[in-house]
Amino acid sequence: MAAETSQEANYSDSDKHQDVKILHGMGYAQELERRMNRFSNFAISFSIICILSGGINSLAQGLSGVGGAAIGIGWPLGTFVSGVFAVCMAQISSAYPTAGGLYHWGSILGNKGSGWLTAWLNLIGLVTVLGAINVGTWSFFLGAFGSALGLSGTYMQQLIFVVIITGTQALINHRGIRLTSLLTDFSGYLIFFGAIALAVACFAFAPSHDFSRLWTFHNYSGDPGGGVWPKTGHLSFLFLLGLLLPIYTITGYDASAHTSEETRKAAHSVPRAMLGSVVWSGVFGWVFLSAVVLAMPNMDKAAAQGWNVFFWMMGTVIPGPVKLALYVVILVSQYLCGLATVTSASRMIFAFSRDGGLPGSRWLAQVSPKFRTPVAAIWTGAVLAVAFTAYTPLYTTIVSVTVIFLFLCFTVPITLGLIHFRKKWSQMGPWDIGGWYRVFAVLCIASMILIFFIGVQPPNQNALWITLGFLVLTAIVWFGFEKRRFKGPPIGDEIVKRQAALLAAETAVGEQTALEQTGSAI
Repeated sequence: MAAETSQEANYSDSDKHQDVKILHGMGYAQELERRMNRFSNFAISFSIICILSGGINSLAQGLSGVGGAAIGIGWPLGTFVSGVFAVCMAQISSAYPTAGGLYHWGSILGNKGSGWLTAWLNLIGLVTVLGAINVGTWSFFLGAFGSALGLSGTYMQQLIFVVIITGTQALINHRGIRLTSLLTDFSGYLIFFGAIALAVACFAFAPSHDFSRLWTFHNYSGDPGGGVWPKTGHLSFLFLLGLLLPIYTITGYDASAHTSEETRKAAHSVPRAMLGSVVWSGVFGWVFLSAVVLAMPNMDKAAAQGWNVFFWMMGTVIPGPVKLALYVVILVSQYLCGLATVTSASRMIFAFSRDGGLPGSRWLAQVSPKFRTPVAAIWTGAVLAVAFTAYTPLYTTIVSVTVIFLFLCFTVPITLGLIHFRKKWSQMGPWDIGGWYRVFAVLCIASMILIFFIGVQPPNQNALWITLGFLVLTAIVWFGFEKRRFKGPPIGDEIVKRQAALLAAETAVGEQTALEQTGSAI
């Protein structure tokens, strides 16, 4: 309670005035409730990244490729790749702090067509990442507790598990941002201390400490690596494939942008929280995964375990009571990772729908006056994620599709920002790296080419056809229907015309004084 009182004191009427003024300046009402401080905004992205989720569930993609070097060298490199995207997105988010950020950025920096494409890429990416996280949580639960509970890992068991946890994550989000924020704040601390505890345990109980493993390359493709990657004689190619481990793990930081309208001093807080989530995930992820590599009794035997490598290491090295405690911490962290992802996905659906971008937009854009949350958007995102995992239960394919779609939706507004930097995009936010944006944007484009290349390699070749099929379908829908119908975000005179509607929308959810604070004109 004292912490909450302190946060209230640090958020003055002038601060609220500025937040609402910026939002009204983009033509939107303050319907969602601003309860998140900078740490809460950081924690929601840090929770979605969740190094204790992707770092563990996808560990085999690195270790069963080139061995320990996938962690010692590959993890920092993959973190850098994610980091260059985060820097550019932080710059844009400071100028345009709004829910569904990527969609708005794509529209403002480009046109309604590029915004519409960005929105759909982001929507597919968020739905698939929620599916990947919760399927990964099932895989971890099965490996940690499945044998004790008599679970065999059937398709139906996985589906029931995913339905239950996704449903409860949606229910918590339904109940309001206050409860969700408290849990994601807790998740932030849990991931920090959980990663440290796991690193200490691995280091303490390791049979030896051979640090050279962290920069030593082995070719574990094919059977030597448990069949995770097809056999290849190209070690450099195999190393690139292993970058899917850090790149997939360190994504989802767009959640900071999606919750902008619920964050205090958003133009200042969101970019710092977004970039901070990537930096700290990279550092703590590298520390605990390096400790996991050092704890392996034998690297050849570890790589041969394939997807079971983490549980093999824990069962071989870590004492039973310590192992059980760590399993519980990891499982809770993974659940809260999915919880934060539901928040991010629902805000994107809400933001796109209030501009009429989705079927049933009027319903999806409604905000509950009681809970101040977009209830229909929350449950729609949850249902879509479950449906996707029911259709595509293979974890590795889900991961590849997620990585491609999320980074594509990051790349579109970043590229548009590069084209229109200091021209169409002339008004920067308080977080501004100046001309360095151009350098990072070029790095993003190069990184996207790499991500697409490694994301569609066997055994994930289906990701190529899913991506191409999506692009063809969206082209048909856009030029056949949506180009004439979809208006995009409000601009120019349309923003002024919306002022009465903004007041009505805010009054409907109890935000009665917001419009008065900003004045009658923008």
